[in-house]
Amino acid sequence: MPIEVNNVAPLVQVCSMKKSIHFYRDLLGFTLTGTSQSTSDDPDDVGWAMLESGPACVMLNSACDPDNVAAASDSAASPGQQDICLYFGCPDVDAAYQHLVGQGLNPDPPQVAWYGMKQLYLTDPDGFGICFQWKE
Repeated sequence: MPIEVNNVAPLVQVCSMKKSIHFYRDLLGFTLTGTSQSTSDDPDDVGWAMLESGPACVMLNSACDPDNVAAASDSAASPGQQDICLYFGCPDVDAAYQHLVGQGLNPDPPQVAWYGMKQLYLTDPDGFGICFQWKE
């Protein structure tokens, strides 16, 4: 009998947890559903976080030296980060685009790929690809 799977939660290594939580929660609309203990008075000053939007889930893990976050997060994405893209099922890609523009982001408008998926691409603060997509 095969293993029953109903979700996947990728873990991505980020340099600035505060910037990443802000991006996924405040700009994309995910809900912060779990964190490690905060290391300061700022509740977003954590080493690990889980964010969810419906059945979609992403976990963030702090990968950078906390004393050197500014320098690390201003650098270009590593080759490994450029190879990773998180694809989220999104029934209304056009509404997602309008939401992102309303949040002050400037992604390219959605396009329909040759295989029939309407896709909206952008990158998170650490250079990981994000794609909201739905079958046209």
